[in-house]
Amino acid sequence: MFSNIFSPLDRLKNSSRNQILVKRDDLIDPFISGNKWRKLKYILKEAGHQDKKHIVTFGGAYSNHLVATAAACSRSRLKSTAFVRGESLNNEMLMICRLFGMQLIFTDRESYRQKKTLYEQNFGGDPDTYFVDEGGASYEAILGCAEIIQELPEDIDHIFCAAGTGTTAAGLLKGIYDSGLSTQLHVVPVLKGGGFIGEEIIKYTGLDTQLTLHLDYHFGGYAKTTSELITFMKAFTAEEGILIDQVYTAKMFYAIDDLVKKGWFKPEEKIVALHTGGLLGLMGIKDKI
Repeated sequence: MFSNIFSPLDRLKNSSRNQILVKRDDLIDPFISGNKWRKLKYILKEAGHQDKKHIVTFGGAYSNHLVATAAACSRSRLKSTAFVRGESLNNEMLMICRLFGMQLIFTDRESYRQKKTLYEQNFGGDPDTYFVDEGGASYEAILGCAEIIQELPEDIDHIFCAAGTGTTAAGLLKGIYDSGLSTQLHVVPVLKGGGFIGEEIIKYTGLDTQLTLHLDYHFGGYAKTTSELITFMKAFTAEEGILIDQVYTAKMFYAIDDLVKKGWFKPEEKIVALHTGGLLGLMGIKDKI
């Protein structure tokens, strides 16, 4: 299922964004889109090597990772279970997970913090199960995300990605280093106090060069939004014909626009923005659009 695939590289239309290209990983798959496809590629290959038949993972009620995992497991003929953070509820995201056959275990927030303990208590005695951390965070995920660099021209000056855990960014930085490129990686944490993401990237890769974090574009925190961000989303989508979501990609594109206006980049420099998918997150704000 996870054969090599090259997503398109599109140039933005607005004249103020003519130096910006978008790596359209959101077009890889309607359910296993963007960085979720990249992350799961080697995770499921490793599970297969270990002859595991049941993936157990973690996420919130609007998690694109859960949807992607449910879909990928269904197509790979694997069972899937997810511990869902918070009280029991029904929404479009969880409905899709259930349709793909995923079992959902709603878990209070205090217990959810101890993911390894939850896994051991419920599945530790089952040799068929395979633990996948929240968001797919793992070395295998980093390997999958590193391959993005191989699909880009070598003369890219700057690459942007939004970040929640830093796994995708770590993969990009590894790909840049392995390819011997001078490209600068710009990471936009989508949660307040996201400086720790830089530490996570360094821990994953051992690299601390060619990396810049932009910490002022979280709009209140993870999954938080403001009327300013919603207005930007609507204008960007109408102008560019590309859907973006309020959790990740809107914050990244807002940051790029703002930094361009502030003169961060030379006019001749090429910028690539990684569109990591996440469009299903729009379901959570349908009453605000």
